[in-house]
Parts: sequence; structure tokens; C-alpha cells
Amino acid sequence: MIQQEPKTRVIMDWLKESVTVKLLFIGVLIIVLLIPSSLINNLISERAQRQDEMINDVSDKWSGGQLVTGPVLVIPYRKHIQKMDTAGKVTSQDVMENLYVLPDNLNIKAGLNTQILHRGIFDVAVYNSLVKVSGNFSKASLASVSLAPDQLVLDKARLVFSITDLKGLKNNPVVKAGGQTLAAEPVFNNAVLPGEGLQAAINLSGIKDGEFTFDYSLDMKGSQELSFLHLGKTTDVQAGGSWASPSFDGRYLPDERTVDSGGFKSHWKMLYYNRPFPQQWVDDNGLLNNVKKQADATFGIKLRLPVDQYQKTTRTSKYAILIVLLTFISLFLTEVIRKQSIHIFNYVLIAAAMIIYYLLLLSFSEQIGFNFAYLVASVATIGLIATFIASILKNRMAAVLFAFILSVFYTFIFVIIQLEDLALMVGSIALFIIVGVLMYFSRKINWDKQESIVVDAANS
Repeated sequence: MIQQEPKTRVIMDWLKESVTVKLLFIGVLIIVLLIPSSLINNLISERAQRQDEMINDVSDKWSGGQLVTGPVLVIPYRKHIQKMDTAGKVTSQDVMENLYVLPDNLNIKAGLNTQILHRGIFDVAVYNSLVKVSGNFSKASLASVSLAPDQLVLDKARLVFSITDLKGLKNNPVVKAGGQTLAAEPVFNNAVLPGEGLQAAINLSGIKDGEFTFDYSLDMKGSQELSFLHLGKTTDVQAGGSWASPSFDGRYLPDERTVDSGGFKSHWKMLYYNRPFPQQWVDDNGLLNNVKKQADATFGIKLRLPVDQYQKTTRTSKYAILIVLLTFISLFLTEVIRKQSIHIFNYVLIAAAMIIYYLLLLSFSEQIGFNFAYLVASVATIGLIATFIASILKNRMAAVLFAFILSVFYTFIFVIIQLEDLALMVGSIALFIIVGVLMYFSRKINWDKQESIVVDAANS
């Protein structure tokens, strides 16, 4: 027992001083830190979901994103059919079906007057818009759908158009078509167009060859986005507004666009060759509601908020373990090179500060924006850790050097977050340089020195 006690003491001292054991503790600690990192990511997702709920709540009360659709000319026609009853007797009767015709030319001009509504700490982009719609219909090609002129019920025709949310409509649309002034009424069972429909009855019996022009205006409001459906043989859309950071979305990008601090202007002109709808058809009243075809014909503007703090905070938090790893390696190299031992509990405290950093970033970004929040959280965390290191090592220069290293790490992550397209390349180059620096400093460490001491002591 007397001989075993020195060996036990030597082994215990080795466990305290061994760089290998210290590295194992650090590795286990980094793995354990995956748990709070995951909880923080869940918190960020929860806050982002809360933001979406607030946006949907404001949009529901103001008016949602609007899809402007139409007009479509609907002409009823009589169809003679024969039916056989249960007794085998054939009877004939007339039923009413519909012929659907799309415009030859569809011209839309939309001006958006935008503003931001606030719900607590969340922002919602909304707009008022005056949408002017005009164009013309040509004579229907009846032969292509196997109809005769006398089948058409021209005095019962109607123009059907729609927007997504009629709550956003601020006027009663008046349609001028074929020399007639038509009052629009809501369609309560709209199956022809997506959204909430309007219709205006038009008498085509006195219109020569069935060709006529139309125009109407929609004074409406909406939020987040304004979209249009490509329905004309030629669809020409001009849209502009005061929003400085629009996103042009959908199947078609504008042919011309200008975006600056004062707002945006955009212009689309499309032909029917790449339109997923025929110029005219019969019977199928749900053709324009086909989800895939509708997606292939929709385009417009999204009012993108300049900064999405939750998306950037999420991207930043994904580098949490990398920052902790690089910090621990730097601290470990400082400890070994200066021959000053740092207790593993101090590593735990530093890790806690670096995890709380992301809570600071999230909470401050909701109040002052991501960039300022990143600065505040980084300065606070670097200052806390540097002060702690100075008190442990009793060396201010070492603490200043460590603060500089942390500043480089956090600056590196901030640059990656800003450079979305070049993030992978910049990150790869920076990590390559970091590995090279670590190789340079680690070459001065005698990894076998302390292990050989304990072996010699155990054999003596």
C-alpha cells in the first residue's frame, strides 16, 4: 500500500495535467453543447413562427396578398342532348353550358402606395393600389369548339374577374365594355377564377362580330404581395411603387425594371405561346383553377422586408459549435504554450457565455435590427470572456490577444452571413487559413512529455 500510494498520486496528477485528457474533456464538452445549441435554434424558429402569426393576423384584418385575375368572357349556349330513361325510351332536351373566352389584349397598370404596420415588435408590409385593367375581346372561333352561332345566348353573357380578398376592395368597380356601363356584383359560388369573384352582365347581341373593348379600375388594398395572372394573347403589365426592396416573383420576370431608394418600376409583356390556358374552351369551368397551371401563369411583386432578423440569426446560430470549437482550441493552445493550466470548469463558463451570446443576438435583433444586435452581442461577449481570461491568467496582454482572436471569429461569421452567394468560398478559404495557423502553433507542443513522465513514475 505504501508503494501504491505514490503511483496513485502520480496518475491523479497526470489526469489533471495531461493534454490528451484535457482534449478529451473539451471534446465531450463541445458535444454536450449541441443540446443548448439545438434549444436555441428551436427558440429562434418559435419566434419566427410567432412573427408569421402576427403577419397573418394583420393581413387578415387589413387584407391579404392579392392576385388580380381576369376578365374572362362567359357566354352561355344551348346544347341539345339525348337521354335514355329506365324504360329504354330516348328523349331529347336542351341544357345550358358555357363558352369561355380569354382576352386578345390584356393591359394592366398598377401603382402601389406602401407602408409598414407594426404589431408589437413585428413589422408587416401593406399597400394601397389602384389597378387599371383594359383590353379587348375578339370574335370567338365557334368552329374550333363545334358550336353554331344560333346556339349562343348572347344577351346572357357576362364578364368575370377576381381578386384574392374582396375585403381589400375599396370601391364598387364599374366596367365599361362594348359601349355599355356595367355594374359588378360578387360571385358567391365562384368556380371559374381563383380567389373571390366579381361579374358584370353584358348583352352581346347588339355588338358586331362579338368584338369589343373593356376597361375598369380596382381601388384596393393588400399586404405582402401583388400578383397577376397571364390570361391575354398579349398580356402587358406595368407596376410601380414606393417600396425600395421589391422581389419579383412567379413564372415570369419583368422585361424592364428599375429599383432604387425611391421605389421601383417594372414592365412585363408576354405572349400566349407560353401560357398554360387555351384561348377558348367549353364546359370546363374549373380550368383556370388548376393549381399547377395557375402557378405557371402567375407573376408579380413581393414586398420583401429589408432585414429578416430570424433568418440571419438562424444562419448565425448554425456556426455556434464551430465558434466554440475554435475558441476552445485557441484557449487550449494559449494554456499549453504559456504553461498555465485552466480548469475545465472555466471552459464550461466560457462555453455558457458563448451560447448565451445567441440569446442576446435574438432578443436585441427584434428591437434594434440584426446588424446592431450582432455588434452589441459580440462586444458584450468578447468583453466578458476577455475579462475572465485576464483574471485567470493574470496577464492582460494574453486577454487582449484572445479578445482579438474572438473578434476575428465573429467578424468572419458576420461577413459570411452578409455574403450569401460567396459564403461557401469565403468560409472554405478562412477555415483553411485557420487550420494552417493551428498547425503552426501546435508544432511547439510536446504531446508525449507528460505521458512519458507518468509511465516512468509508474514503473519506478
